[in-house]
Amino acid sequence: MAFSAETCVAMHIGDRAEQQDRVGLFAHPKRPGVMLAVLADGMGGHSGGAMAAEQVIMRAKQNLEVYAPGHETPQELLSSVIDEAHVVIKLTRFTSEKDPHSTAVTFLMEQGKAYWAHCGDSRIYHFRGTETVSRSGDHSLVGELMRKGRLDEEGSLRHPQRNVLLSCLGSEREPRVDYGMLESPDAGDAFLLCSDGLWAYFTDVELASTIQSAPPREAAERLIAMARERAGGAGDNISLIIVKLVPLASAAR
Repeated sequence: MAFSAETCVAMHIGDRAEQQDRVGLFAHPKRPGVMLAVLADGMGGHSGGAMAAEQVIMRAKQNLEVYAPGHETPQELLSSVIDEAHVVIKLTRFTSEKDPHSTAVTFLMEQGKAYWAHCGDSRIYHFRGTETVSRSGDHSLVGELMRKGRLDEEGSLRHPQRNVLLSCLGSEREPRVDYGMLESPDAGDAFLLCSDGLWAYFTDVELASTIQSAPPREAAERLIAMARERAGGAGDNISLIIVKLVPLASAAR
């Protein structure tokens, strides 16, 4: 079935003094049908996190502009965004008094296929209707405990060290990057990129059903409103990108 992508990019500062998340959604300047979504959650003191996250977005935009599918694979593009941003963020530690770090999650659509990569605890979800087909694994202490079966989903949200990352951009060790792809996406598939300021307040079913039940902008507004309510005045920065695949006939109406 032919499909079109409906998208929405949304952010909220939450109850923080500064917005250190960054998001971007870019179309290839010369190749129709090539789209790159990128989200970064910055950490590192006043302005340091924002500076780190900004580097991820800048690198994504610049690398997409020179991306030539015949000479570079989708995975190489996504890898270059994360690896190069990591190097630049590390270098800024020597030119400033800050200690900047960032997560990164990138999503590429090209020739009807979907590719993604992530580092840290910002997530990408793949939903089909209200079913969660896949969800990225957090590169965090809590994520590692869950993978080893020593912590369940409910316990992970209350763990005192739930914000401790094992991999991120800007640290001394090379970032761990996990990749995924969907060979044949179709109408009914939806992808959500989001920071922990959003996903920490929802079950997978809640996220999937909210995105399934409304156009991306309306779904984003609902999710942010629910996250703000559930945070009870102690919410983190929120950022999300929704990419929802709909039948062409539906998109044209």
